[in-house]
Amino acid sequence: MKVKHITEISGALMRARWKQTFVAAVGVTFSIALFISLLGFMEGLNQLLDGIVLNRTPHVRLYNDILPSKIQPIELSEDFKGHYNFISSVKPTNSRKEIYNAPQIINKLSMDNRVLGVAPKVTAQVFYNLGNIDLNGIINGIDPAKEAAYFSFNDYVFAGNSLDLNHVNNSIILGQGAANTMRAKVGDIVTVTSTEGEQFSLKVIGFFQSGISEIDKVQSFASLSTTQKILGENNNYISDIQVKLKDLNRAPAIAKEYEHFFKIDAEDIQTANAQFETGSGVRSIISYAVGVTLLIVSGFGIYNILNMLIYEKMDTIAILKATGFAGNDVKKIFISISLSIGVVGGFVGVLFGFLLSLTIDAIPFDSPTMPMVTTYPIDYGIQYYSIAAIFALVTTFFAGWFPAKKASKVDPVVIIRGK
Repeated sequence: MKVKHITEISGALMRARWKQTFVAAVGVTFSIALFISLLGFMEGLNQLLDGIVLNRTPHVRLYNDILPSKIQPIELSEDFKGHYNFISSVKPTNSRKEIYNAPQIINKLSMDNRVLGVAPKVTAQVFYNLGNIDLNGIINGIDPAKEAAYFSFNDYVFAGNSLDLNHVNNSIILGQGAANTMRAKVGDIVTVTSTEGEQFSLKVIGFFQSGISEIDKVQSFASLSTTQKILGENNNYISDIQVKLKDLNRAPAIAKEYEHFFKIDAEDIQTANAQFETGSGVRSIISYAVGVTLLIVSGFGIYNILNMLIYEKMDTIAILKATGFAGNDVKKIFISISLSIGVVGGFVGVLFGFLLSLTIDAIPFDSPTMPMVTTYPIDYGIQYYSIAAIFALVTTFFAGWFPAKKASKVDPVVIIRGK
């Protein structure tokens, strides 16, 4: 049977039941539009929430961890060899937090072609002095240029320029929570006390807001030299080496390699933030499940409409078969009806899904904990549009295939005799 004849008959049947055809196409359009906007919004939200922590987390962190000695003195005694020794109240070893030969390690890491960048860091425990009250705090000594390049530092700094840490002596970027508690403004002088009891006056040049209020209450940033001065250490003192890799997924293996090679503790990003990856995965699964359910429901709508069309057009099908149409020709007619609904509904659904995503992206989002976010996040990934279009065609094909198979088996003699 020629394609022209099948197309003409399919069009005539759809026009005869144009209301039902329109409802089926609207169902596909609605499902695809919601699928695209829902997935785009949920993935945009995932990227925003994960970015709050993951953007600021190195792929591999090298440091000296504070742990009890793996070999206790009793295990060195000949008298207790071969025994099971139960030791309580084991204290950590008096190990140094400084990374030995840090400049040489940084140079070695920079030469690794798997590494995108390396940023040193110095961490200092301090007290923010607020009159007679001392507030717990942490000052991270950083290289602001490298932090901005590899860990999106500037995305979380406002009311100041992070590069001023290197240009303004004894300067600090306060966490927003700590700044609110101290009522500090840009240009103010704040006093901090080190764990050794030394006091230092620092000039506020900006504020940092991660979006996690408990962190912003204690965390602040200064230059490496300023933090080393607070600790009373020399210019070579480094407590952390942060590594940004070209391939995030290789972090666990590379961390183990560095730990063995440099004889230093190493932590990969997957281990440090396992709970965030789990949350993102669960949210993505829920979003895809809801979206796929919408598409399947629209497929059932098409299936029901075509079933009703077959029952109403039994005599038409019988006449077609009596005049020479084969069963496969009848099947092609009803599958073409189903696919026509899928193609038209899918195209309009993709368009409406994009417009709905633009609408959500334009809705103002005002959060005091995340001033860098002004509208609701949306991910415009092409994969959502591709999945929606392909799934719509597959769903509508199977929704039409089963009724078409039934129509192809209609015996025209039985139908005409019944009439």
